[in-house]
Amino acid sequence: MKRIGLKTALLVTMACVGPASAWDDTSVRNCTWCHGTSAQGYMVAPRLAGQRPAYLESQMRSFRNHTRDNPFSQQYMWGAVAALDPLAARDLAAYFASIPPKPANDGDPGLMAKGKAIYMDGIPEANIASCYACHGPNAEGVREIPRLGGLAYFYIKARLAQWGQGYHSGAGTPMPIVARTLGPDDIEALASYLSFVR
Repeated sequence: MKRIGLKTALLVTMACVGPASAWDDTSVRNCTWCHGTSAQGYMVAPRLAGQRPAYLESQMRSFRNHTRDNPFSQQYMWGAVAALDPLAARDLAAYFASIPPKPANDGDPGLMAKGKAIYMDGIPEANIASCYACHGPNAEGVREIPRLGGLAYFYIKARLAQWGQGYHSGAGTPMPIVARTLGPDDIEALASYLSFVR
């Protein structure tokens, strides 16, 4: 067990360094600064705990290939994964997926009913499909589709806004198209609802 813990700590440290050409003390970044000591995330950095391992791996590839292109990804994650090989990425994804997730519970409780209705049914009159169709009935995700349940309200709101502006999370993702069809009130409601989902 100690060996696994040491390997995990090493992987986390390796995942948080800059490009391979800059392996010195000043380039080392602590992943916990953004994602928290228990990987539960903060307002601007997502919770990694309990996330789908295939999704985490796909996002690390997207950071490395520069296809996840929002400003924070460019500023922090492109360099953080530059020296991470696929095997280490797989092990790191499996580690984060094994940590029990906790809901952020930071949305507006008054918007939960509207957010749940959008999540489960979409907005038919605006030709917006349900989130349930891809992310599952409990927002648990599947394979490379992420778990949304319990992510921080501010994080979900920011990501939907960024997709609406044309940023991507990977090659071929439909989210920029989906997000452009959501109004600000819809985004508020969805982000609020999802923050409370366990």
